[in-house]
Amino acid sequence: MKKPFRVYGAGLVLVLAAIQFFHPEQNLGTTGGPDDITTRFAVPPDVQTVLAHACYDCHSNRTRYPWYANVQPVGWWLAHHINEARGELNFSEFGSYNAKRAARRLATIIDQVEQGDMPLRSYTWMHPTARLTAAQKKLITGWAQSLHDKISPE
Repeated sequence: MKKPFRVYGAGLVLVLAAIQFFHPEQNLGTTGGPDDITTRFAVPPDVQTVLAHACYDCHSNRTRYPWYANVQPVGWWLAHHINEARGELNFSEFGSYNAKRAARRLATIIDQVEQGDMPLRSYTWMHPTARLTAAQKKLITGWAQSLHDKISPE
């Protein structure tokens, strides 16, 4: 009975070792380009600070990767999560959104921040500086509402 566990255990160790050689492409672009939200719209410095600490790692073209992003399969999971997040909202590309899409994204920011759905708990667990206080939530949602009202086509 012990022999199959040793064989399976050795096989698992070999697979885990082998996958360490296959890394996903990392999100190491730039922020602050011509379509960046801070370039196209007024973003107060205090709002920008909160966005940078709580949102940009997943919702921009530049991610600050932790050490464990180099350990597979965690790195694959992070890459998938970041790509999915950027597909929903990318602050580095926000200026390229049409008014309707931008207004929808701002409404989503308001809803998800108010409900506590963003930033994700799995992110704030490892990044305590991304945990939003009540004042920071109010700051973000107030700014997003103001920009929404300004650009909304309806």
